Amino acid sequence: MSFRDRVTLRDAMREIVDPSLLPLVPKRFDYVGDIAVISIPEELEVYRDSIVSKILSMRGNTRAVLNKVSKLEGEHRVARFELLSGKSTETFHRENGYTYRMDVRKVFFNPRLYWERARVASKVIPGESVLIPFAGVGPFVLPSAGKGAAVCAIEINPDAFASLKENIRLNRLEEQVTVIQGDAESILNNPDSLKNERFQLPENGFDRAIVPTPYDMNHFLGEVSGHVRKGGKIHFYTFKTDSQIPGLVEEYGNMGLEVEFYRRCGNVAPGVSRWVFDLIRNDSPNSKKTK
Repeated sequence: MSFRDRVTLRDAMREIVDPSLLPLVPKRFDYVGDIAVISIPEELEVYRDSIVSKILSMRGNTRAVLNKVSKLEGEHRVARFELLSGKSTETFHRENGYTYRMDVRKVFFNPRLYWERARVASKVIPGESVLIPFAGVGPFVLPSAGKGAAVCAIEINPDAFASLKENIRLNRLEEQVTVIQGDAESILNNPDSLKNERFQLPENGFDRAIVPTPYDMNHFLGEVSGHVRKGGKIHFYTFKTDSQIPGLVEEYGNMGLEVEFYRRCGNVAPGVSRWVFDLIRNDSPNSKKTK
């Protein structure tokens, strides 16, 4: 998971980096399997080798170090990375009892959301039908299927889709999950496109939808809610500032979605955080909220 030792990377670099540049050293970095992922500012270019050496010394089984050099880009939601140490960016990552195989350079995976994913999985009821668009390599899919739900997972990125299928096989959940490659918005707007799939959209709607929405796709909530039955649950992720939340709660209530719970799930930019809203589709205005 994220590096959370008492000594941060910044502390460890205190005697190496010029004091004026020390605040630019990230306090922490992420582990995806045995690969360390960090974002090193350009101002620290001269210290890159020293930073890599320090990271490798912090955990003995670290096999590679990646430098994230861009934000998520394109419809596949993949950042650009620079391999600073090691030969391969493929890894096995274990989270909440499940194993994920992936190439970190080709897919999107945020290890910092492991607790949030466990929280949502704890709410899934055996026998439910669960819709998961933007499924990625399956961090919401596998725990839901493992709880006994029938999951429909949609993913557009061919590399993430291939990993998702492999991860379902690795965790022996083939009977619980249907995977569909394509654009979630197009697929849900054209249900006939599923006529050749072994999965059929539930006639009265899904019991639950888990929607790790990409940035700037807030409109997707209205589309996905139409595929959830009345009384069904939606876990919707969005990117907002604190000041936008009260208005969002009111907006969701006006859409016929009761806000059962919401919380911040980490900062993504200055002043902007990822938020999750647990919603109930009731088709009548309701703005109940719990934090």
